[in-house]
Amino acid sequence: MYLDYLVKLPENTGKITTNKKKDTTYIEYAYERKYDPTKKYTVSKRTTIGKLSKDDLTLMIPNENFLKYFPEIELPETKDRSHRSSCLRIGSHIIIKKIMNDYKIPEMLSDYFNDKELGLLLDMISYSIIAESNANQYYPDYAYNHPLFTNDMRIYSDSKISDFLNSITEDQSLGFLNSWNERRNHREKLYFSYDSTNKNCQAGDIEIVEYGKAKIDAGTPIFNYAIAYDNKNSEPLFYEKYPGSITDVAQLKHMVDKAKGYGYKNIGFILDRGYFSKSNFEYLDSCGYSFIVMMKGMKSLVKELIIEHKGTFENKRVNNIFDYGVYGKSVKRTLYASDEKERYFHVYHSIFKESYERRYIELKIHELNEYLNKYKNTEKEFNSTVDHYFELFYDDKKFMFAREKASVIEEEISLCGYFVIITSQKMTATAAIDFYKGRDASEKLFRGDKAYLGNKSLRVHSDVRAASKIFIEFVALIVRNKIYTCLREEKKKLSKKPNFMTVPAALKELEKIEMIRQLDQVYRLDHAVTSNQKKILNAFEMTENYIKHKSIEISNQLKGCE
Repeated sequence: MYLDYLVKLPENTGKITTNKKKDTTYIEYAYERKYDPTKKYTVSKRTTIGKLSKDDLTLMIPNENFLKYFPEIELPETKDRSHRSSCLRIGSHIIIKKIMNDYKIPEMLSDYFNDKELGLLLDMISYSIIAESNANQYYPDYAYNHPLFTNDMRIYSDSKISDFLNSITEDQSLGFLNSWNERRNHREKLYFSYDSTNKNCQAGDIEIVEYGKAKIDAGTPIFNYAIAYDNKNSEPLFYEKYPGSITDVAQLKHMVDKAKGYGYKNIGFILDRGYFSKSNFEYLDSCGYSFIVMMKGMKSLVKELIIEHKGTFENKRVNNIFDYGVYGKSVKRTLYASDEKERYFHVYHSIFKESYERRYIELKIHELNEYLNKYKNTEKEFNSTVDHYFELFYDDKKFMFAREKASVIEEEISLCGYFVIITSQKMTATAAIDFYKGRDASEKLFRGDKAYLGNKSLRVHSDVRAASKIFIEFVALIVRNKIYTCLREEKKKLSKKPNFMTVPAALKELEKIEMIRQLDQVYRLDHAVTSNQKKILNAFEMTENYIKHKSIEISNQLKGCE
């Protein structure tokens, strides 16, 4: 991304070269030189730091790499964009500001950021939620037609945003995490829902990215990003980022240590099967932490258990758990051969899940049959999935035909609809599934993080900016999750379930609450709050009068800004 100002060409002529392509001259910087023993000469590693000005050959238009390799060069003042739209969208801003104040987020951040930095940081958080984007270059367009947290509601350019991201330190982000977790009740029994994802890296030389097992493989290096949630209050607590080659199983112990470091003692962990390992369970036991983990019925660990209890609970009303459409039963046994403790295995069956899973198996076997028929009388080797379901017959090296392994397929069909939740502490099957289903909020958060905060990939060129964007994303996640939970609770109260009570739809509706600037240069509400908007506002304990009051506050602020 090229910045919107000119700087002098660096004087380090020994490392600076030009590369002309068509009518543009690019400035390149040799940031490293290494001797290549095979070629027997020194090879330079170069990167583009900008492009030459066409009007003045002593000046250049820098990009983000220039900021990385020449941090000592003084930059020109950011362009003043004091002008703003005559129509401001205020609804979402008011909601976000209220949630931030209720959580005391500005107060906590003010301990680590000065007034100028704080305002810009809060605006970046709001921008990622409202605009569903983390791209710096579009921030000025957002700021043009929204109220802001910056002093005098000043609109900064995308280059100023880049400078700001480059200035956020680990001490500042870790300081906020300490303050955020310090305010919580550490004596209360909490269950942490811990989940992780990975993000592709599209640009830059970032140390944390490595090739690993990506959930969406774009062929690029990745880094992992995990968040611990308070399952009871549905709030993110802390996050961690680690290289893409590190697996979830290996990272869990470090996350547990972080929880201890934040002062949490009376806690349990709700995990998905990706964290299932003997060493992890032993470590949780040694720390005195409980756990809840889910396993599907096809897994060998729980297969025998399901077969043993199959037919003993699925139709008994005493085992019905209506809220989740399942029947459940609890039994005790050890988790692995050397386990010294008895665990509680909660076996469940769902007829809806059975129908879906059986249909999936039938389609898979049908597609495999069609696939095998294409290769009759040809030389062909098949993968382990085919070998699992079919007995293959060859004439010399030619594949002739296949026969279904009926017993294997029938066993899988018999396990359809079953799953098991394992808990380290005694509880009912109803309590276990209730805890585990609380993970839905955290899983929705991760989907929201990628889809609605624009964070599927990071578009940065340095580790500092990557860390800064992850930090901003986390604080935005706190606010967005509160919007989600408020809307969810309000929706439960309504007899009809309107489609505008999701976070994206509600924000879109709130964006329609606008102030317009009239001939006297004063901003006023354009129209009354609509019926749908009132229902959304109720979720945040707001009324139309509250919006009117806040619009007057914004108008008064803007009088001194224009």
